[in-house]
Amino acid sequence: MPFSLPIHNVYQPVDPGQHFPPGFVWGVATSAYQIEGAAVADGKGESIWDRFCRQPGTIADGSNGDVACDHLHRLEEDLDLIAALEVDAYRFSVSWPRVQPLGQGAWNEAGLRCYQRLVDGLVARGVRPYLTLNHWDLPQALQDQDGWANRATVQHFVDYALGMHRHLGQRVAAITTHNEPWVIAKLGHEDGSFAPGLRSRAVAMQVAHHLLLSHGLAMQALRADGCTAPLGIVLNLSPVQPATDSTADAARARLEDGLLLRWYMDPLLRGAYPQDVLDHLGADAPQVQPGDMAAIATPMDFLGVNYYTRAVVSADAPFDVTRSGLPLTDMGWEVYPEGLTELLLRVHRDYPVPPIFVTENGGAFADSLAAGQVHDRDRTDYIASHIAAVGAALRQGVPMAGYMVWSLLDNFEWASGYAKRFGIVHVDYATQRRTAKDSAHWYRRFLQRQRSARGQQPAAAQGA
Repeated sequence: MPFSLPIHNVYQPVDPGQHFPPGFVWGVATSAYQIEGAAVADGKGESIWDRFCRQPGTIADGSNGDVACDHLHRLEEDLDLIAALEVDAYRFSVSWPRVQPLGQGAWNEAGLRCYQRLVDGLVARGVRPYLTLNHWDLPQALQDQDGWANRATVQHFVDYALGMHRHLGQRVAAITTHNEPWVIAKLGHEDGSFAPGLRSRAVAMQVAHHLLLSHGLAMQALRADGCTAPLGIVLNLSPVQPATDSTADAARARLEDGLLLRWYMDPLLRGAYPQDVLDHLGADAPQVQPGDMAAIATPMDFLGVNYYTRAVVSADAPFDVTRSGLPLTDMGWEVYPEGLTELLLRVHRDYPVPPIFVTENGGAFADSLAAGQVHDRDRTDYIASHIAAVGAALRQGVPMAGYMVWSLLDNFEWASGYAKRFGIVHVDYATQRRTAKDSAHWYRRFLQRQRSARGQQPAAAQGA
């Protein structure tokens, strides 16, 4: 195993103090472009992030994901690492252009074998594979035909989802259609700070609609194809709070909540876009065809929620997070675990939600590797406090199904390049050496305590 317990001088934060119920899923998460590397190996096609990273000024440190964590060449080592953590589940994504280089038509058998090896390796180690179909790396060949702004991409995605189901069979524990459609639409097509780097609100809102539509149609097609794995979507959500008690700030917070949360939750769980947001968008609202909203509202088996911090908004200027006095992560985000409880309670109160997984939660901090150890007290505190926040929501009736740490490994952090480290395992990018941080050891011990309280063995000991 890449690391073992016990080790000396591991920081122990306040225990979350919650015994979670049997069946609650504990995991770690990654995404394909951020860790895989092998950017042009074995017939892989170009993705929009491959192209975007080569545009001057797009990535803070001028880097790209060509090598990243070299995960595909170190698959067995990383699988052993996951098993050593004693987690129940590993959430990963498939690189669409690796398995279908043009986003349609011919499949790449070498690429498919990568994920068959991954899934088989997880199952053999007693870890449940949680598959995400789209974590942002759209094939560039589809982007050359307007990508998600083109309604034809919806059907291409459905075909891709069916292909992955047929190749991986029933060996995955769950399938997520899209990760954070808000990020794809807003950052990729309105702000231009993420791939594909476009700047049009009208295009962004059409993209958002097509992502939601492809989600619903893919779930319908998968079920018709005999898929028995639970199906859902992952949204990045935050409580949106006004900076002051002024009427203007309250109105701005309501609008931002509409664009971030209600624009996605309302159609998924109520079958319609929020009218106040449609009124705000005016001519930038998406074109919706008959039957679209019913397809989007296809019942899900689970909802994934990614949470990192709250949003505080002002009608006058961007909110200065330093004013709150709360600790900040290396991304400049407030550490605000109570916001996760607040968010989960609100979602449960306002919507007929299926079981909820926290599919990403973690913090970037400036780690230091010394004498073969990383004492990341801030990250350990962050994870422990957010697990406690999930427990608080669970005690108040929210149907919580699982929690997954972001991220297993330090990795390519999109527009921030390699400067920001979210991993509970340190990666030396020059040597690709993996070193478990204190947060990884703490997480494993926490899971051992949870199982001990229930008289349960770790997943790896239970077998597939």
